[in-house]
Amino acid sequence: MEFKHVLPADIERTSMKIIGGELEERGITVPPENEAVVKRVIHTTADFDYAENMRFTEDACRKGIEIFQKGGVTIVTDTNMAYSGISKPSLKKLGDDAHCYMADPEIMEAAKKAGTTRAVASMEQAAKDYPDSLVYAVGNAPTALIKIAEMIEAGLRPLMVIAVPVGFVNVVESKEYLMDTCEKYGIPAIAAMGRKGGSNVAACICNALLYQASNTLDPSARGWKG
Repeated sequence: MEFKHVLPADIERTSMKIIGGELEERGITVPPENEAVVKRVIHTTADFDYAENMRFTEDACRKGIEIFQKGGVTIVTDTNMAYSGISKPSLKKLGDDAHCYMADPEIMEAAKKAGTTRAVASMEQAAKDYPDSLVYAVGNAPTALIKIAEMIEAGLRPLMVIAVPVGFVNVVESKEYLMDTCEKYGIPAIAAMGRKGGSNVAACICNALLYQASNTLDPSARGWKG
């Protein structure tokens, strides 16, 4: 058996072409400004539901790209998996950074004392550490989204929120609350509405924005062969 498209860059380009063709076959039109994000989420999950369940605040992708291009931004995730999946070369090129507090002993102790989740404690710590340069990327914990929305109501202004936790308890409601709050206060946000999402989705949305910000959306610009 002989296989075509075996080099990394060619695999990605061919995948994106297939995704574009299938979207057209399904009669789904994605706004051009959101296309890179939506296609990368589908590329990561092989799930075309994301073409219709993703919600963007006004000009969220354009604003996200501009935020990352300015540099000095720290993405805080609610899982080490999401943190691991974010492109470190892209962050370095743009002068941005990423962090995850979830395994920090101090966060575990703070959550225990407060009787809350580590995700909530992490979001609170991030707000203290990066009040003016913070992007949240949440792929697992709806409690994190609830806390972020509450902090926004109380005056916090993160640069952007990516809201894609997966699951069954408070997931749908937390996304709706977060997106409504971000729209109310003019904070750029991207969410996968409903139950679907995950750490891999949070990371790939970050990457779609980072690649556009660093002009490396084509894989060959990232040094990939093919």
